Amino acid sequence: MSADSHWYSNGSLVPQPVMAMQSLSFRETVHSGTDPAELSEILSTPNSRIKVVAESNMPIAFRCNFVSAGDMGVADCTYEGTILGRREEPTSKMTIFLPVEGNVCFEGNREPIYSSPGRGAILETGRATTARISGPRRHLCLFIDHAKITRQLTHMFERTITGDLDIHPYIDLTVGPGLVLQQIVANLYHGLIGNGPLQRSPLAVSALCDAAIYLLLENCPNRYSNELAFPAPAPAPRHVKRAIDFMQEHVAEPLLLDEIAVAAGVSVRTLQQGFRQFRNTTPMSYLHELRMLAAHRELLEAGAKLAIADVALRWGFTHLGRFAAEYKKRFGQLPSRTLKR
Repeated sequence: MSADSHWYSNGSLVPQPVMAMQSLSFRETVHSGTDPAELSEILSTPNSRIKVVAESNMPIAFRCNFVSAGDMGVADCTYEGTILGRREEPTSKMTIFLPVEGNVCFEGNREPIYSSPGRGAILETGRATTARISGPRRHLCLFIDHAKITRQLTHMFERTITGDLDIHPYIDLTVGPGLVLQQIVANLYHGLIGNGPLQRSPLAVSALCDAAIYLLLENCPNRYSNELAFPAPAPAPRHVKRAIDFMQEHVAEPLLLDEIAVAAGVSVRTLQQGFRQFRNTTPMSYLHELRMLAAHRELLEAGAKLAIADVALRWGFTHLGRFAAEYKKRFGQLPSRTLKR
């Protein structure tokens, strides 16, 4: 488990203008030592604590170099000895481990994930709670804010994206996309450390980070793989965009197709044709998706204090059983499971 403790992000859900990239903040920190308690502090963040112990109280050693750049970060970490780590709260970052030497076993609610040379390990938020590092171990790491990935997908699909990616946890680093990914992360790291040249080129940093994200999305099976396999749709005409804006603004209200068409300034037939051609759906199905996403977002943020029936009704779902079935099909879990996160 490597740290993800030095981040600078404004949390926006929309792409930032070029001028914002020119003020991208960088920070490099280097840590080394032999104390598990010190390593615990290094690897923890204020919102996600990690507890580290040495197996059987045997000696350990570590050296970790972290560089942050906006909503991504890179690291080069070396460990000696057998180190056990437990993450006490989930992190908001996706972490990609690119091993050079040694092994790590990550465990959580699903099957174990093994990180060894030649095979990259991809950990989504909440995927792993414990790690067993068998030294000597060295790996490069890429940390990406989950919100950045969802912004990329939202921009690609032109619709709101929420929830986990359910991405396959492995990528082959010896050939093809995995080899390119390893080279990108290595270039990022070496270009940023020690006041490197990439610190004077924030647009290049952003481009390299975007390239890494697209490599992962397009080559590691995930929830959106089928959609990503289709050619990008042509730009939607103005009346489709006006209809979408109207639906987003009034998503919690009982809308009729005629009302949406009037707001878009076209006939119902023209509106339906536009959505079929440019969104591969119908206007009302698109509205249904917006409402499902809104319900999902509210359940994620509410915790156990809200009733699922109240959330469903608030977003226009009057049949609770049908809502639960559609929700599970869309997000891979029942609404009650989301509330318990």
